[in-house]
Amino acid sequence: MSNTHRIRAGLRRACLVAAIAAVASASLSTAHAARAHHEEPAVVKLLIHYQANGDRTRLAYVLVPRWYGRANDPPIPLVIAPHGAGPGPFLELARAWGDLPALGSFAVVIPEGQGRVLAHYSWGYSGQIDDLARMPEIVEQAIPWLHVDPHRVYAVGGSMGGQESLLLVARYPRLLAGAVSFDAPGDMGLRYQQYGRLPDGPFMQGLLRSEFGGTPDDDPAAYAERSPVAAAAAIARSGVPVQIWWSREDHLIVDQRLHSGRLYTELRRLNPEDHVAEVVGMWPHTAEMRWDRRLPDALRFLGLLDPATTP
Repeated sequence: MSNTHRIRAGLRRACLVAAIAAVASASLSTAHAARAHHEEPAVVKLLIHYQANGDRTRLAYVLVPRWYGRANDPPIPLVIAPHGAGPGPFLELARAWGDLPALGSFAVVIPEGQGRVLAHYSWGYSGQIDDLARMPEIVEQAIPWLHVDPHRVYAVGGSMGGQESLLLVARYPRLLAGAVSFDAPGDMGLRYQQYGRLPDGPFMQGLLRSEFGGTPDDDPAAYAERSPVAAAAAIARSGVPVQIWWSREDHLIVDQRLHSGRLYTELRRLNPEDHVAEVVGMWPHTAEMRWDRRLPDALRFLGLLDPATTP
């Protein structure tokens, strides 16, 4: 991954929090300057804290349309957007949404995340999925003027974020009105083996062993528990509309037909009438999950963006 070299260089938690605080401060300064010039941003980015699993305090970005927050505003739809593996994707994910929350009149929460051991590399840990399920409540407690529409909560994520969005469907089907996954790993045991084909593979395999407690041979159940393919039956019977995007040209999650492609095939086999859709193409890893690429199409699938709306 692009951020692993920085991690090897010794990126530590304290540095990350300082960086996030600096980014948040800079964002607020930019916002104030924009207002001074009557160029208010369409979307406001707020930084909140929440209590994650294991009694750890973690951060989350909340993206809200600038106009929202008046006394008579109705409850707003919320998209839970878990990030890809690493601190870099957490810091950068808000940019991928652009002005879409304002165009579609919804809010987005991007949690920092916490795994069994590692922050930012949660990889579908059960405690992390529980934390994601609490996001509507967490957001409302942190931002008292924001009221979430409980019937319009969604999950959208790419890579590890897509994996966790799918696991959220499996474990909390009554929470979600829909979910979209971009380029997600479907089989974490296979993912561990495939990392050996990547330049930074040994380093990432070491992180997986730390987070999962060993290799897939040591504890296959731990890897299965975090694999959307293993949760296919639960996803199929959830009744939640799901859209799965995967690329034939992904050089990070290699051979995606054995991950997202395999999951889609299994979902169709288990429940041919289920509302599950597949989009297959040729793009770099999660490149389509951007406001100026195909993320608007995914939001139209969920009913969050009008078909006539063009970013």
